[in-house]
Amino acid sequence: MFHSPWYLLFLLFIPWFAWRLWRRKPADALRFSTLRTAAAIPPSLRQRMLWLPPVLTLLGLTLLIIGLARPREGRQQTITNDEGIAIALVVDRSSSMLAMDFDIDGSPVDRLAAIKYVAAKFVEGSGPLEGRISDLIGLISFAGYADSLTPLTLDHQFLIRRLNEAEIVDSRREDGTAIGDAVALAVEKLNALDSRRETPMPSKVIILLTDGENTAGELEPLPAAELAETMGIKIYTIGVGTKGEAPVPRRDPFSGRIVTQMMQVNIDEDTLREIADITGGRYFRATDTKSLERIYEEIDGLEKVEVEANYYVDYRELAVQSIKTRIAELPPILLWAFGLLGLRIVLQYTWLRQLNPGS
Repeated sequence: MFHSPWYLLFLLFIPWFAWRLWRRKPADALRFSTLRTAAAIPPSLRQRMLWLPPVLTLLGLTLLIIGLARPREGRQQTITNDEGIAIALVVDRSSSMLAMDFDIDGSPVDRLAAIKYVAAKFVEGSGPLEGRISDLIGLISFAGYADSLTPLTLDHQFLIRRLNEAEIVDSRREDGTAIGDAVALAVEKLNALDSRRETPMPSKVIILLTDGENTAGELEPLPAAELAETMGIKIYTIGVGTKGEAPVPRRDPFSGRIVTQMMQVNIDEDTLREIADITGGRYFRATDTKSLERIYEEIDGLEKVEVEANYYVDYRELAVQSIKTRIAELPPILLWAFGLLGLRIVLQYTWLRQLNPGS
């Protein structure tokens, strides 16, 4: 990019100037009887380098003209004036999440694997999902009890890594579905966020994903939802799993092999719907991976904060500033131009001096 590109028109005079430098002029002559002896003498290094001053002149003038046109390197910078919203992902990892009624690229997977797959797209962005770059996102998992896996953070890579490390419980002692406790823990984390900030978050949201009904914990789901509503927190609830029966892997007690059994699916949709209604959110039912992706797309569109961004372009003037390359940092263009012209003058009047410089 050039600030004053019209200076480049002067490059059209370079061929004419080259012709002026190399055109033959009448030279003074002396009478000799024969030139055979002189022709047999090989030219010296100095004679062979007589072309150098004109070339240095042309290169110097070319770079000087390019420098006058002010070549620039622009780097765009973006300053965002909004931090987005706060989102708590609350994910069920009870044993019923083992049901293999979802798929990824045609291969059957359990419900938790599908949630991990789609939640990563929601957070980082993929396809129609733009990602939640400016949002603070935290992760809570629950089965028989609720556990905070990550605080509300902008380090989304860390959050996705912790989500991928979450496992479905394999112990009866830990199993269960403590929906109320999980919602209450998410409310606590989101509410504590404002105490650490000068200004409150513009929006706080819980995305609750479960495939069952509340069977554990100390707090019932509806009082937890009322607590969220009091704190101005909206809850989107997602019932995960097919309706009716779903294939669940079980270990055969006789053979020790893993076999798939069809088991009844019980999702307390009425409670999940009421949780969403109390807080001004919405209830969704995801029966396969595609529908789960569409739900996240809809939530992504509903929970948008307009981000005000200012764009600045920082220009480097290559004519007077150094030029950075992968190998080295080169001097600016005008320094090259004056260096070549200076070298031309030094050679012209020292080692390559001629009686008739134009010949």
